[in-house]
Amino acid sequence: MAVLLGYCRLITALNRWVATIVSAFVFIMVTVISYEVVSRYFFNAPTTWAMELATLLFGPYFLLAGPYILHTAGHVNVDILYRKLPFKLAGLVDCLTYALIVVVTVIFIDQSLPIALNAYASGETSFTSWNPPVWPVKALIPIAFLLLLMQALAEIIWAVKRIQGQEVKA
Repeated sequence: MAVLLGYCRLITALNRWVATIVSAFVFIMVTVISYEVVSRYFFNAPTTWAMELATLLFGPYFLLAGPYILHTAGHVNVDILYRKLPFKLAGLVDCLTYALIVVVTVIFIDQSLPIALNAYASGETSFTSWNPPVWPVKALIPIAFLLLLMQALAEIIWAVKRIQGQEVKA
């Protein structure tokens, strides 16, 4: 069981690190959009790239922060009934919920990986006037879902420990 708990801590630490790194994207997006607003409204010189760059940064930010948010239970949750469940039963509900997340992530990885590989192989761009490459963003989709899959598996392990009456979280 120590190996499984080590896995849980390692994956959670990795996802915490990734979420911390992509958190900087918010500051970049705010700076880019602010630049666009000033350029457009004060100098009457709108950019062709600012909103597209902000969009290309938001996708990875949203996807790559998600696995750590799963660990911290930061997603939208209706916990009116869940809070009233006994500790072990809540662990069982969590096992079922995280198992569903595992199934969904496997489907997303299966469907997004060929698209990402094709985008990379073709050097896909956005086809706008700025025309940046979009394959890096598409490549991050299966990576983000792989991180989510690994975090969901870690959460299942912790939920099983709760079913056994133990509380061990990283």
